[in-house]
Amino acid sequence: MAVTIAALKETATGERRVAITPETARKFLARGLRVLLERDAGASAGFPDAGYIDVEFADVATVLARADVLLAVQPPEVAVAAGLRRGAVLLGQLRPYGAGERIAAWAAQGLTAFALERLPRTTRAQAMDTLSSQAAVAGYRAVLLAAEASPRFFPMLTTAAGTVRPSRVLVIGAGVAGLQAIATARRLGAQVDGFDVRPETREQVQSLGAKFLDLGVSAAGSGGYARELTAEERARQQQALAEHLRAMDVVISTAAVPGRQAPRILTAAMIEGMKPGAVVVDIAAESGGNCELTRADTRVEHGAVSILGPVNLAAGTPLHASEMIARNFANFTELLLHEGELQPDFGDELISNTCIAHGGEVKFAG
Repeated sequence: MAVTIAALKETATGERRVAITPETARKFLARGLRVLLERDAGASAGFPDAGYIDVEFADVATVLARADVLLAVQPPEVAVAAGLRRGAVLLGQLRPYGAGERIAAWAAQGLTAFALERLPRTTRAQAMDTLSSQAAVAGYRAVLLAAEASPRFFPMLTTAAGTVRPSRVLVIGAGVAGLQAIATARRLGAQVDGFDVRPETREQVQSLGAKFLDLGVSAAGSGGYARELTAEERARQQQALAEHLRAMDVVISTAAVPGRQAPRILTAAMIEGMKPGAVVVDIAAESGGNCELTRADTRVEHGAVSILGPVNLAAGTPLHASEMIARNFANFTELLLHEGELQPDFGDELISNTCIAHGGEVKFAG
């Protein structure tokens, strides 16, 4: 009997993405799999039911009862996942860090759960890397939020009333989100600097037409992330950065490591030294923020500076974000199948690293 790949309509506050798009549904069907969706699962992402060809639709209880693999943009509530059969697979962005109770409940239920946030950062994993695909969306949207909030134009404008200088934008963190933010700010015409404590990012920043800000601190770490700075390095970095911030109109802060508190980079004193009307967009807000004044999902006015702490930015561009994450899910699902059957190879590092529950056991405690 064909394996059934399923998805529900996402219910988290503000979540508009969907785990299966018409494109990935076609790919699953071409592999001889069944595709089952909750009615209107993709509607908020711009994918009405009519756009899914040869896909079955049902209510939540039926989808859960028949699913062999349930794909999820965000983790379903424990009460909802309880409708899955023992032995079913739950796959997606499952927010495993600090989620020990939820993972234990899934394990007790006999589910096999794969959290793609735990994919190793290898070349082979890139096509399945949800953190990277959604970070690109977040970096793009962060710049649009900044441009909307700023009292200044981003580009240089020459008019009959005179010439307007381009805004100066600093992007902190040159990961996927930061590089996308740099590229977007440059397209809007801003003068852009990029900063990262990993010296190997210099060429990437410069390749996008931005200036690499060298503060004399190098903290290259493992797995593509920066190591934690020493107290002396942090003090030196903050002193140099504070001087540079005085000239900035916009700061986009993107420094984050999954499962850890976001590093504190911007202090209140540094914000107070910025020019009136400056804007900070801190996309690390969900993990505590890079700025000590950041409040998740809130705009904070500190003196004449605005600090925005947006959350779940990818959900604000749901059509393309869904297309990207759905491809990530489809590519990972391929690893679980052998001759049309669910047969995950737990000797594969991509499968073993992402598995958080299997066979009644917790594989990652959160």
